[in-house]
Amino acid sequence: MTNLTGKVALVTGGSRGIGKAIALKLAEQGADIVVNFFRNRKPAEETKAEIEALGRRCHLVKANVGDLEKIDLLFEEIVREMGGLDILVSNAASGVQLPAMDVEEKHWDWTLDINAKALLFLAQKAAPLMEARGGGAIVALSSLGSTFALKNYTCVGVSKAALESLTRYLGVELAPKGIIVNAVSGAAVDTDALTHFPNREEMIQAAIDRTPAGRMITPEDLANTVAFLVSDQAKMIVGQTLIVDGGYSLVF
Repeated sequence: MTNLTGKVALVTGGSRGIGKAIALKLAEQGADIVVNFFRNRKPAEETKAEIEALGRRCHLVKANVGDLEKIDLLFEEIVREMGGLDILVSNAASGVQLPAMDVEEKHWDWTLDINAKALLFLAQKAAPLMEARGGGAIVALSSLGSTFALKNYTCVGVSKAALESLTRYLGVELAPKGIIVNAVSGAAVDTDALTHFPNREEMIQAAIDRTPAGRMITPEDLANTVAFLVSDQAKMIVGQTLIVDGGYSLVF
């Protein structure tokens, strides 16, 4: 078990689903948590209560990470309330599920802003804080749609491909500063986010049938991988995207 005592971690989109699992895992290992959320405060408050029940500090910040002004305000609040930052988990994601021929400019801009642009500008704000504390770790959440053409996944898949490319560039640029950047890519996970897919049931059954490990990926599977990547044991993993899918992507 990694000891993150004394560390401060920001988890964007950390109030539910995968983000919540990550926030709780890092808190279990000793980190104080900043949970960023966008719309619904109730699940954020519930997550905060669970983190505090573990004996850790938790601060909630409502912000759209696709908006650069809101990112500035987010980090001002982190410095004011938590004193600095050691870990950034860029998990917040959104997107419009449409075939490529139906995508409009507003759909493209919204998805790329939250899923890809946010990582760059979050990292720009986080890096000086981490460097001042002797280093840190950044982990971004991707998906298999970055590589494979999934049904109705055009905007999200392209945004995740951009995120993985950005992970490589940030990894190279920030490693000399003691800041390790990586990404985690998972197969389909049955969270609230999956309810927005018009072919949800089809995706779930196909995932189970195709996965050699015999089950779908859980939020905890991804949280465990993130916890490893922010640990000292992963210091020499730089700019990589770790695939956590039970072998799903190996089967054709």
